Amino acid sequence: MTETPRQWFARALDSGEMIVAPGVYDGLMAQLVVRAGFRAAYMTGAGTAVSHGLPDYGLMTMTEMVANAARIAAAADLAVIADADTGFGNELNVTRAVREYERAGVVAIHIEDQGFPKKCGHLDDKVIVPATEWLAKIRAAAAARQDPDFKIIARTDARAPIGFDEAISRANAALEAGADIAFVEAPQTLDELRTVPKLVNGPCLFNLVYGGKTPDIDLATASEMGFRLAILPDVLWREAVMAMERALAGIASGHLPDQKSGLKVRDLFARAGADEWDALRTRFNFTDQAAE
Repeated sequence: MTETPRQWFARALDSGEMIVAPGVYDGLMAQLVVRAGFRAAYMTGAGTAVSHGLPDYGLMTMTEMVANAARIAAAADLAVIADADTGFGNELNVTRAVREYERAGVVAIHIEDQGFPKKCGHLDDKVIVPATEWLAKIRAAAAARQDPDFKIIARTDARAPIGFDEAISRANAALEAGADIAFVEAPQTLDELRTVPKLVNGPCLFNLVYGGKTPDIDLATASEMGFRLAILPDVLWREAVMAMERALAGIASGHLPDQKSGLKVRDLFARAGADEWDALRTRFNFTDQAAE
């Protein structure tokens, strides 16, 4: 019997090995992640917002976020972890969000304790809601899921505005409230980062954001520290933006990018699954076979 992405994710989480999920914001990126050999991907909220021409300031609606998650989950055989911001409101909104994300086919979502205006966890001046308000959302999220393999990730942004100890306290309280994974956002020193998996009473997520609030470490080090899931929200779209800006600068100065060693048209479509669709062209047409 084929293992579903949720079943694989649940089993991988229990294995002790760290799951690595590159950040994606569309179906093409998801297919490239599969081609590179990964089993998981992270639908980055920041990347999703940027792909809509918006900063990561909580401007995306639940409908837009879920629709994007559904497209990504449908595009590739991946365990898709998705950003669900603050749950898009109170416990009622969280309940609906969980139902919609679960129907969209993702394996997990994270819900944070920011207030509005919410923003990227590695920016300044974040607003945090009271712990009781956030924990009520976590309880609602855990109760709303239909599939026990659908995981709830509790993200706390408390480190910067309230302090590291409070962030750890909130992470542990969220696990007691029904969350499956703790996401302590933006520890500010190596010691804090190293301490998170030791002080949190459950699996911990590591968020790799180059140039952010957290010291840059490699994935092997994160695994050695005890993190069980690593997301890389901006690595791919950061590279994509820089590559596009270089190409556009060349075009603006009258120089087209050198395509001699680049991908041919057929290669580009192959990245989006053209071979599979080509096989379907003749699979159900028996005219030629009958003529023989």
